[in-house]
Amino acid sequence: MTRPAARGVFVTGTDTGVGKTVVAAALIRALARQGLRVAGMKPVAAGASATPSGLRNADALALMQAANVRAPYDTVNPYCFAAPIAPHIAARDARSAVDIDLIRRRFAELASDADCVVVEGAGGWLTPVSEHASMADVAAALALPVVLVVGLRLGCLNHARLTARALCAHGAGVAGWIGNSIDPAFERAADNIAELESRLQRAAAIVPYASHAPEALELPPAAALHLVARAASSVTQTHCLL
Repeated sequence: MTRPAARGVFVTGTDTGVGKTVVAAALIRALARQGLRVAGMKPVAAGASATPSGLRNADALALMQAANVRAPYDTVNPYCFAAPIAPHIAARDARSAVDIDLIRRRFAELASDADCVVVEGAGGWLTPVSEHASMADVAAALALPVVLVVGLRLGCLNHARLTARALCAHGAGVAGWIGNSIDPAFERAADNIAELESRLQRAAAIVPYASHAPEALELPPAAALHLVARAASSVTQTHCLL
């Protein structure tokens, strides 16, 4: 499969609550430390607080804080809904329709000022954003290779393999996967990681538990650069995790 030149990566997860934002922000910081101009984007967010400037989502704000390319909030997060529920239901309740063409235009604005745009999805790969589209369609519209965040907890083997199969079924270019240690009490974590690496591919990184200071999580520079290199190679060929 041939794709246009990648200007970033699309971060998805095996589920909601697996630390996509923590990992995406760490990836942004790691790339910025290597001298790249990096922007963050959260196309669709459900769960926001009212402010004098309008609704603001914590994930989108975290990406903006990590980025060294400044942009208006509405460019970073075009669709922001108050209720922390499935995005397509939140959009329906708000009498709004998620327009993927608008997301593509906002991404182009960010990409015009950046070397790399790290885009974080909502929920998992197949989370609906409208009656007929999902986050997979958003990633496809942006033509971005995928970074999969695997939440390391009981059940991660099944969740990761199911998501990997879905990525392959969509012909998504995959830059790699990152294991996020979200459960400090996860038993046999090393055995599960070894199994994931045997079933998928070697992890780009395994990040430590960071519930107390997620903003301080640092992704190894080598891992960040590896993902960018894999993303670039995914422009001309499809990498599958399986």
